[in-house]
Amino acid sequence: MRMSKILDSRDDWREKAKHRGSEIRDFRKISSLHKKRIAHDKQKIHRLENEISRLRGALTDHGLPVEGGAVIHHRTLCVLIVVCGIVPFRSGPRILQIFQPLLRGKVRIPHFTSVINWTLRVGIAIFKQISTISEPWVAIIDCSIDIGTRKALVVLRVALSALQNKQGAIGPQDCECIGLEVSHKWNGQLVSDALTGIFEKTGIPSTIIKDGGTDLNKGVELFCAQRPEQKIYTVDDVGHFAANALKALFAKSKSFIKFLEITSSAAARIRQTNLAWLLPPKIRNKGRFQGITALANWAQQVLDLIGGKGKAKDNSDLSKARKAFTGLAKLRLFLNNFCHTCAVTELFLELMKTAGLNETTYIAAKDILAKLSDRSLARIRLSIWLEKHIDIHRALAIGQLPLLVSSDAIESLFGKFKTIIQRNPQAELNRLIYVIPLLCGHLSYGDIDLALERCTHTEMIQQIKQTVPPTLRQHRRQEFKRYSISGPKSGIFQRLDAG
Repeated sequence: MRMSKILDSRDDWREKAKHRGSEIRDFRKISSLHKKRIAHDKQKIHRLENEISRLRGALTDHGLPVEGGAVIHHRTLCVLIVVCGIVPFRSGPRILQIFQPLLRGKVRIPHFTSVINWTLRVGIAIFKQISTISEPWVAIIDCSIDIGTRKALVVLRVALSALQNKQGAIGPQDCECIGLEVSHKWNGQLVSDALTGIFEKTGIPSTIIKDGGTDLNKGVELFCAQRPEQKIYTVDDVGHFAANALKALFAKSKSFIKFLEITSSAAARIRQTNLAWLLPPKIRNKGRFQGITALANWAQQVLDLIGGKGKAKDNSDLSKARKAFTGLAKLRLFLNNFCHTCAVTELFLELMKTAGLNETTYIAAKDILAKLSDRSLARIRLSIWLEKHIDIHRALAIGQLPLLVSSDAIESLFGKFKTIIQRNPQAELNRLIYVIPLLCGHLSYGDIDLALERCTHTEMIQQIKQTVPPTLRQHRRQEFKRYSISGPKSGIFQRLDAG
């Protein structure tokens, strides 16, 4: 009897020990989870605090009144609104008037012409501060489209390490404008002379990026030939090169021409109907193949829509769409090849523009191009471009540092510039060309204040007279004034008859 009690007590002790051990293990697991969550929350709080500090610093850099008691100069604020907001000059004072009740102190609303003058003073002051830098850099050059009777040659400077530091595509905010030249025409010799004057102030770049324009090609060739002792590499913009490859493959194809005819005809038929949502992307004549991927994606979706089996109901949207795009289904074989080629080219461009060119992306790009057939003209041309430029990367001896191969930053810069200057009944490049330096890099509130102090209104006028030719409107005003008949301001004026 006594032994059974001992055995029962032992069993009870074992059960209690097992239960207690299970509870302790559960508590330890819960405690460990809580500790991990607390550590994760602390990291998250620390990360959010750093993000808040960064955002506050960004606000301060952009000149916004973050600190209490800060004095806001209305002219600096107007320049920031135009440059950071990418709005026309006439919109700046209107925006300032809307937010005037939220600003500390009364801010005087200026006329938009005053905003123009302040912005030009800042642009000229910053443009004059250009100097040499110690680290290797890349020059991006391009000519704007014809605006009126003139074109502008713009040169941007990008540090060779910019692409690796950013981990993404380069934009105007990563560049510095070091060259601005306005002329009625550009040829090889003029481009070479302009580059000589610009690079005398800034130093010689290690690489020059350009598109396939004949004037730029000849100008860079002449510039490099004059300096055989300095090895300057030339990079062909990958976007323009890929567009030319697609153009060589499809531009003269009968199927492609037929596809454009069907698309244009269908667009005219459905534009004013309830099928307007089927309208294709805008088909440009100039530079058509630079945005051809959007048209290819649209064509693939339309084929999937109208290519279903069975007869469509009368007067249904599907029936109307099939009538509008009559003949498109017969081009299915061509369109499948066209869409596939454009899709692979787009992948290739995305890799080159966002990651640059080095040994790693070179292998990845070859894998992408392998998706095209060996006889594809697009693959052949892009492979030739790839081999040429990987040799340039190896000659530069920069290791795994990616080489910038795209001039999209300067195209984006031109787009912002056009938004700010607005449309003009007699559009032409004028003194507003000095807005371009402000659209590059990061400008702080203090930078603009300092630039306004360095460049006076008189100095701005003198700089514009020296560098920007008279506009058509100025020329017309001068000529009319020159041949106008002068007479007394009062009294009877007797006009003399011609002899």
